[in-house]
Amino acid sequence: MLRYASAQSTSLLRCSATRAIARTSLVRFNSTNERKGLHGIPPPLTGIRIVDLTRVLAGPTSTMLLADLGADVIKIEQVGKGDDTRSWNPPSAPLLPQTSSASLPERAHSLPPESAYFLSSNRNKRSVTVNFKDPAGLEILYKLIEQADVLVENYIPGKLAQMGLGWEHCQEINPRLIYVSITGYGQTGPYRQHAGYDVIVEGEAGLMHITGEPYPAKPVKVGVAATDVATGLYAHGAVMAALIGREKTGKGCWIDCNLFETQVAGLANIASNYLIAGQEAKRFGTAHPSVVPYQVFPCKAPAGEEGSDFILIGAGNDSQFHTLCTLVLPLPSLPSDPRFSTNALRVANREELIALLETELKKETKAHWLSKFKQATKAGKGVPHGPINGIRETFEHEQAVARNITVEVDHPRAGPIKLVSPAVSYNGKKMAVRRHPPWLGEHSDEVLAELGYSTAQVEEFRSKGVV
Repeated sequence: MLRYASAQSTSLLRCSATRAIARTSLVRFNSTNERKGLHGIPPPLTGIRIVDLTRVLAGPTSTMLLADLGADVIKIEQVGKGDDTRSWNPPSAPLLPQTSSASLPERAHSLPPESAYFLSSNRNKRSVTVNFKDPAGLEILYKLIEQADVLVENYIPGKLAQMGLGWEHCQEINPRLIYVSITGYGQTGPYRQHAGYDVIVEGEAGLMHITGEPYPAKPVKVGVAATDVATGLYAHGAVMAALIGREKTGKGCWIDCNLFETQVAGLANIASNYLIAGQEAKRFGTAHPSVVPYQVFPCKAPAGEEGSDFILIGAGNDSQFHTLCTLVLPLPSLPSDPRFSTNALRVANREELIALLETELKKETKAHWLSKFKQATKAGKGVPHGPINGIRETFEHEQAVARNITVEVDHPRAGPIKLVSPAVSYNGKKMAVRRHPPWLGEHSDEVLAELGYSTAQVEEFRSKGVV
């Protein structure tokens, strides 16, 4: 209990230190911002320490977003293995020749290449390997928790409590700790012990039921783990709210964030349609259940190519439908046709209208129609539209280039690598990527030294597999 009693005092002292660090950072920022143009605002979470016990995507996404805002995120990884996604390759970043990375410790050279999946969601963090099933490793974590502001974990409910790292244990160590549990189904209920997998929750929480072409075609999953990413965003927002709340109460809290409820919340108007009107949803492919035309259409393939190309058109109101038919397509009679003159009529006569539009659009290439849409936009009569870009085309998009959606960082094992940059700007500037995604255990010695361990103690821990 002495540790826990002293932890409260340490936490209070650290709170003052955190404020001092934040003030120092603000002064430093103000003195260099004009010269270097690093940020639009000082990183607001400077001085906040986060212990990250998550792996794969939802948890790492949340902690990466917090790290982007200046938090010191210490990623705790399994000794010798690390985050599951470190082994999810190919693809991986090519390794530098050992002669080019000779300054790295020997253990860095024996690691496998850095997987693209891991690199995508772990920028701005520090990596420490700890076996917290070992008492010495557990003690290391306790010391980190004493000094931490936030702990984020994504274990099955009850698992960490069995190890002495549950909410109750950690709150006793540090009453100001914000403890975030990211799970598949939450801390209570009959499914609480079920593991959380994005694709399973997509099916179980309604998303896959509305994704894909109409029956009898099969449902399909979203092309990226969207439920994981959304859960990470919810967790990130919850931590920010809890930090503000702690300033008012002086106490931490336990955040219960899960994939299932995130996905149900993400059903948006589809959920409301059922709750308000009892309306069951169905799949519409790329079409919209309540707006017509609002979907992907096939166009004529470019010269020398077979099959079709595609364009997305979303005429969301009567005015846009009129523009589509008169300035883009040569179908001027459709807006006054009694079958199509209002959106409600277009929804009721969806199949007839789509057949007419498809017949016309297949006569010319995507490039031709994009040019027609551009002319309409210049005339002040825009209609929502766009191509179906591949990933290469996405990153080469002129808007992507103009908005600097990628950032290049130097990785000590892989050399220069490109990452997606933070998505939000502050006063016109994005937060900097201060740290490359870490190689496994890169910061173990550094962090353990900060906790007061000597070099000899660290080497002993390493020889015993504790770190």
